[in-house]
Amino acid sequence: MSLFSLAGRVALVTGSSRGLGLGMAQGLAEAGATVVLNGRDPATLAPVAADLRAAGHRVDTEAFDVSDEAAVRAGVEAVAARHGRLDILLANAGTHGAKPLAEWRVEDWDRVLRTNLTACFFAAQQAAAHMIRQRHGRIIFTGSLTGSRGRPTIHGYAASKSALAAIARTLAAELGPHGITVNTLAPGYFETELSAGLRADTAFVERMTTRIPLRRWGTPRDLAGIAVFLASEAGSYVTGQELYVDGGLGTAL
Repeated sequence: MSLFSLAGRVALVTGSSRGLGLGMAQGLAEAGATVVLNGRDPATLAPVAADLRAAGHRVDTEAFDVSDEAAVRAGVEAVAARHGRLDILLANAGTHGAKPLAEWRVEDWDRVLRTNLTACFFAAQQAAAHMIRQRHGRIIFTGSLTGSRGRPTIHGYAASKSALAAIARTLAAELGPHGITVNTLAPGYFETELSAGLRADTAFVERMTTRIPLRRWGTPRDLAGIAVFLASEAGSYVTGQELYVDGGLGTAL
């Protein structure tokens, strides 16, 4: 399955100390990539990296806050300098926010968009500089089904994820001539720490599960294969796309 091999590739996965980011980072590592885990706290990253190394994977860490543009610039440069290249950026770090319309404040809006949208754009900008020189690269954003499907109270989150898919399309058009693909993964409902509040509402869980054709919520492992596909030569002619990984929810009536 050489088309799916990531041997010799270096991947930076933001927000990968847990949840969806960790699931995708593990998939990339299993495909042979050297994976650089990212989060804000080095102490949180260390045991995760140790577990992956114990499983035989090549893993590094680079702690920085994705909402700090200067820190992103320095972090990406550090990864590229240490490993001599940067082939894959999986911009996954994000935050959530749910409030009735009347309760949203400018600071709430700015916090969500700064982390979920602006941070991804500037991480892509920094990574693309290296990928252009290499004439090869893969940029993958973690979007959301809610970027195209309405749900009450998550206005900033939905706006950020919808805009992220649009940015992926414009970047795909600009970076394609340099051998760089840019795509967005749009997960549906997944069992992660971020969704713990939703999953505490048993009525909501039951209602959503019955609407999902596969009749279950996703797990971080369910994103590993599609991340490998987009990062590898198997996905070399796929760019500017938003791929839904939602158990079929987006197609259900």
